[in-house]
Amino acid sequence: MKNISSVLLISALAFNYSCTTMKTKDTQQEAQHLDPSLSSNPFMKKSRLQYEAPEFDKIKDEHFKPAFDFGLKQHDAEIVKIADNPDAPTFENTIVALEKSGEVLKRAMIVFSNLTGANTNPTLQALDEEYAPVFAAHSDKMYLNDNLYKRIKAIKENGLDSESKKLLQYYKQNFEIAGANLSAADKEKLKQVNQELASLSTQYSNKLLEARKQGGVFFSDAKELDGLTSDEIAAAAIDAKSAGQEGKYLIALQNTTQQPVLQNLKNRATREKLFKASWLRAEKNDGNDTRQTIEKLAQLRLKKAQILGKKSFAEWKLQDQMAKTPDAAIKLMNQIAAPAVETAAREAKDIQDLIDQQKGGFKVEPWDWNFYSEQVRKAKYDLDENQIKPYFEVTTVLEKGVFYAAEKFYGITFKKRTDLPVYHPDVVAYEVFDHDGKSIAIYYLDFYTRDSKNGGAWMSNFVEQSYLLGTKPVIVNCFNYQKPAPGKPSLISYDDVTTMFHEFGHSIHGMFASQKYPSLSGTNVPRDFVEFPSQINEHWALDPVILKNYAVHYESKQPIPQALVDKIKKAANFNQGYMTTELVSAAALDMDWHTVTNESQLIPVLDFEKQSLARHGFTLATVPPRYHTPYFAHIWGGGYSAGYYAYLWSETLDNDAWEWIKDNGGLTRENGDRFRKYILSVGNSVDLNQAFRDFTGHDPDIKPLLRNRGFIK
Repeated sequence: MKNISSVLLISALAFNYSCTTMKTKDTQQEAQHLDPSLSSNPFMKKSRLQYEAPEFDKIKDEHFKPAFDFGLKQHDAEIVKIADNPDAPTFENTIVALEKSGEVLKRAMIVFSNLTGANTNPTLQALDEEYAPVFAAHSDKMYLNDNLYKRIKAIKENGLDSESKKLLQYYKQNFEIAGANLSAADKEKLKQVNQELASLSTQYSNKLLEARKQGGVFFSDAKELDGLTSDEIAAAAIDAKSAGQEGKYLIALQNTTQQPVLQNLKNRATREKLFKASWLRAEKNDGNDTRQTIEKLAQLRLKKAQILGKKSFAEWKLQDQMAKTPDAAIKLMNQIAAPAVETAAREAKDIQDLIDQQKGGFKVEPWDWNFYSEQVRKAKYDLDENQIKPYFEVTTVLEKGVFYAAEKFYGITFKKRTDLPVYHPDVVAYEVFDHDGKSIAIYYLDFYTRDSKNGGAWMSNFVEQSYLLGTKPVIVNCFNYQKPAPGKPSLISYDDVTTMFHEFGHSIHGMFASQKYPSLSGTNVPRDFVEFPSQINEHWALDPVILKNYAVHYESKQPIPQALVDKIKKAANFNQGYMTTELVSAAALDMDWHTVTNESQLIPVLDFEKQSLARHGFTLATVPPRYHTPYFAHIWGGGYSAGYYAYLWSETLDNDAWEWIKDNGGLTRENGDRFRKYILSVGNSVDLNQAFRDFTGHDPDIKPLLRNRGFIK
């Protein structure tokens, strides 16, 4: 996942690093004049580290608040100066000036946003809640500034290069979507709504983080964890001890409905306990219950859309996406939903038949699915996940798999950097070099789950590429793999392997950015395009050349046997009905929440979800949505509201483009250079529908996606 929430928070304010040394000196002098203590604040000047990578060894919690306060005042003054400039509006004195403004605020906010996601604490959480409405108001000051909007509208495209034209169009559209055309009275209403939304979204995220932490399940007897490896049980014991429950075993919750260990746990009562802990984590009528917050968010989003002249929040939100309208997104979901549910029903029958053969005496429930589907897979394909894991050690997968694929396809290489400071001891850093040996990026990885970290996996920029500002990408990938016991290998599942390839796909999109303007750079693209490069990159995990290089047994050092590879490939479409149904049902649920047109439709959270799933035909009780509404962080705390369909839209692009790559030689440098040229390096500087046509030679076709998931031949 691309960390859209931080992107929206930061790019919406339209500020970026200044590229002049004089500006940095002026900023330091101004800061010291206002408050002498600011002179030692690391956010007051550019980092001296390579590519302005954050100086985590100097950054402390107490630096954020004064940097925010100073940065807000500085940026306010810059916006007023641009808006009230007596000179005639030009691209340089208005648009470029906006791109260069607000260096201190962005520098502080981009680090803050990443830390609150990956390594937060009560101090940062309190700051997040305090400043969320402040930042929303600050954004409105710019987007609802009449003088500034008039200047932007007055600028002509004549004489501008193609990227500058795109940036001008981008600003015009963003201002209009944000409400620049509203009356003064409606602008005031919108400002209030935006501040409330920002506060509620932050409160939701903080509640959910604590709910996930408190929702972890303690077990008193290791026998309850029968089916896990001795290393996994040892790690659970260490986690319990860290949580103050020495002698017990803690299974922490992942952010999704299903939990990875459910496929191995033999004790049905244990499975049920863990699944229900996951499902009910944020609906316990306590301080971490998110339901009332969600209901308020949904009401305010509808109100915002109506102020902006739209029937629904989704209609407003999709204006600048590839889909353009909710109907287009719903049409795509409907094409996938029916075959997915039909396939899942057949899979459910296979599982029930197995339970009956074993004289289980019960009907399959959601907490049984992964455990018994794994047995069905063994029976059908003779494939055991525990046979696979020893071949997937985290660092080997990264360096011999993910990096190796990037070297083969794009010609880039990586060098570990132990000299760069990091924000947590688990984080590792690499420098990235292009095919000609030139350094192009700094890349951090944060592999392991912890209580201070949001669930899931994502990519973010610490610094964005920009020729205007003279900056190169500084990027981080965050994961939530279970940390092994000391001295033990970090072995991951094949799903975790594909997640690593996926997130690196976002990173390579950012690394290959080649834009003048930061607002259009790299992954700053529509949500329904941003997942396309990451999903394409997943395919390399099973490429025979790549797989043989990284799938090496952690003890014997022998490569994975071809017989096991063949089993993995034969089982590639196994359980696709379940996986697709849980994804599409979540996407449909998201769209339903955001296509309501009347507040009377916003009934209590659990009732709304139940009716939504039934309306779309998602009636298999054994296949719950990938995210239950109370912990659907993508849409309530992140930037995917009315946008979770984007994974399916991007997957349509991905599978179609992948067929082109396979049909044209597969893993070749020529194909890699072509994908880099037409897709990865263009950012949002071109028409992305045309970019796809330039790469494949045709419009997107859904059939490759349906074929890849085994729904059609």
